[in-house]
Amino acid sequence: MSNDALMVKARNVHKRFGHLEVLNGINLEVALGQVVCVIGPSGSGKSTFLRCINHLEKIDAGTIKVDGELVGYRQRGERLFELSEREVAERRRAIGMVFQHFNLFPHMTALENVMEGPVQVLRRPKEEVRRRAREILGQVGLSDKEANYPSQLSGGQQQRVAIARALAMQPKLMLFDEPTSALDPELVGDVLGVMRKLAESGMTMIVVTHEIGFAREVGDKLIFMDGGVIVEEGNPREVLSNPSHDRTRSFLSKVL
Repeated sequence: MSNDALMVKARNVHKRFGHLEVLNGINLEVALGQVVCVIGPSGSGKSTFLRCINHLEKIDAGTIKVDGELVGYRQRGERLFELSEREVAERRRAIGMVFQHFNLFPHMTALENVMEGPVQVLRRPKEEVRRRAREILGQVGLSDKEANYPSQLSGGQQQRVAIARALAMQPKLMLFDEPTSALDPELVGDVLGVMRKLAESGMTMIVVTHEIGFAREVGDKLIFMDGGVIVEEGNPREVLSNPSHDRTRSFLSKVL
């Protein structure tokens, strides 16, 4: 695959917390418009890897490129130099991230939460941003909730506002860190429906998830991580129905 068609390219990524090696040589390529779902047991490094992609965690070795640019560093010859916080923030704008817990501003309405980034960070005119924010809230099925504060919304509605807030920054890449795991079961479907529509629109997505059905139906690639490495990757239906590694088989026997 030509590098032009790659949105994410991770090479030999290592991450330690003290003596604990959390990522132990991750290699991954994500094509433009591809939906990659990441599954694996708790503590396997899935969320840490996601946080490394937008430099919320600094890697200890290897490189990660998003849309052809190094994340968090610039390269001179063979050496990498860390970017300033301002430069990191600049590059991070192109990457939307949705967390397990919604992280909305409690003192702002749904509409204000969605408007905040484009107005404060991108310095866009307020009226233009308001129009666009209303459109995006419509896309996630929340047109009638724009004046509500987070405390007046269900968990599923809050998570959809969080997705809308990320989309308002017009990202090239969306990262989802177990976006449904904090939700009551009956609220999961609405959030997954929004993510499915986003995938159909051509958004490049990396989704750490426990939702095996979503991974099977929507994912272009499925990754199984354990012990800080990618144990297996491939077409989701093939990996789920006929895994080639014992470790994958053992994990899937517990969750399917």
